[in-house]
Amino acid sequence: MKRKKQQYGDFTTGPIAAPLIRFSLPVLAALFLQAMYGAVDLLIVGQFTTSADVSAVATGSQIMMLITGLVASFAMGTTILLGQKIGAGRMKEGGQVIVEFIVLGGIVTVLMVLFAEPISTVMNAPEEAYTRTVSYVRICGAGTLVITAYNLLGSVFRGIGDSRTPLITVAIATGVNILGDLLLVAVFKMGTAGAALATVFAQLISVLISLQIIRRRQLPFEFHWRDVRPDMPVSRRITRLGFPIALQDFLVGISFLVIMAIVNSLGLIASAGVGCAERVCAFIMLVPSAFMQSMSAFVAQNAGAGKRA
Repeated sequence: MKRKKQQYGDFTTGPIAAPLIRFSLPVLAALFLQAMYGAVDLLIVGQFTTSADVSAVATGSQIMMLITGLVASFAMGTTILLGQKIGAGRMKEGGQVIVEFIVLGGIVTVLMVLFAEPISTVMNAPEEAYTRTVSYVRICGAGTLVITAYNLLGSVFRGIGDSRTPLITVAIATGVNILGDLLLVAVFKMGTAGAALATVFAQLISVLISLQIIRRRQLPFEFHWRDVRPDMPVSRRITRLGFPIALQDFLVGISFLVIMAIVNSLGLIASAGVGCAERVCAFIMLVPSAFMQSMSAFVAQNAGAGKRA
């Protein structure tokens, strides 16, 4: 059956302001829904479990926010490089960009599972919440590969000028996460582990939906599994593009982790309270993040097309 041809976003011609705003609004909405993950976990865990569970989710989700931020930052390097390929008209090379990002997720997944206990210890997780914190970090850490795939697919869509598809998939994932939290935490009383499982499962659903969409639409580049092989020049370019953004997000994330570690030493209630407050801070930082991601796609396509003025 012949696939219907789909158009990708071309940002190399026409006005700038209106297309940029139209592109950035779905990005902002998607980031808002992403931030809802941790907030919903805390809300439902706070309603149906104990302060120890709230503290564990607050500490564990802060750790996972740092990891997710690093992955998303390197994924932005993929967005930029993919946009440059499209802007330059070198469509067939776009698929090589995707391949190089997969290994990162596998490495981080293994590290998170192996070092869940030392990480929780460094974070000064309160004694009453320590075991639950380790459980949350280990389960979410085991799903890091899914988180990587989720951010990679989002960066691919944004790189080809489509910010609406990631919004649709994350909206579905948010709904699944809420239902999963209610089922596993409220009904089956799984506490922290239930919240972590619901989060990973919701992101897996988002990845599967994104892959199904990719199968059905005409992309402006070719991707074949037979092409999955190391390509050091591409890896170096993605790293060079993503590293400055990753370093910036890492330093910001570390500052929040240090604050959380200090507060955790004050006891269970303080840990739970500050963890809830920091979810509010995550929403405040969404606007500049959305604009930065949108600008990366615009600038990348024009740079690839040689339009630097």
